[in-house]
Amino acid sequence: MVASSDKKYMSPHEYLKWEERQEIKYEYIDGEVFAMTEVTIPHNTIALNLASALKIHLRGGSYRVNMAGAKVGISENGPFHYPDVVVSWDERDKQAIQFFQYPCLIVEVLSPSTEAYDRGTKFTRYRRIQTLQEYVLINAEKIALDSFRLNDRGLWELHPYEAEDEVHLSSIDFHFPISLVYENVPFPI
Repeated sequence: MVASSDKKYMSPHEYLKWEERQEIKYEYIDGEVFAMTEVTIPHNTIALNLASALKIHLRGGSYRVNMAGAKVGISENGPFHYPDVVVSWDERDKQAIQFFQYPCLIVEVLSPSTEAYDRGTKFTRYRRIQTLQEYVLINAEKIALDSFRLNDRGLWELHPYEAEDEVHLSSIDFHFPISLVYENVPFPI
């Protein structure tokens, strides 16, 4: 993401109203807005591949699966982020219009410019969501997926996956070959 040139403080309510009228998406952090950067085609393909598979896997149940256009609020007052994929089963999110607040699974597709932020500061914020059970980071430049799962002791455990592995997303009990998320994604030779 790229910092907005307008450093004027906005309340969460002002941000939500203001952003509805914008042509691009903005994240909201501590009263400031940050324009979302454009993503690459491989980045978008990875998110679409996973979101499509999740939608099929969860069809007919009470889960809601959404992609990059769905905002997640850490609380009603923010911060507000746009993960690449979000899944919620919570009744309180069933009628969500502006943002989800109770996801069980959040997925970010990594790029070189956002990886440190997604692994660090953003994950720290996401961990404040009491319903979050799993945070998944997918590398867009090589076959690698990291799943952070909240264990029964309240600690986050890393479950890394590489080429040829079968991934298990425990928050929604979904098993799939890692190649599923990389279908039609070109890698440099």
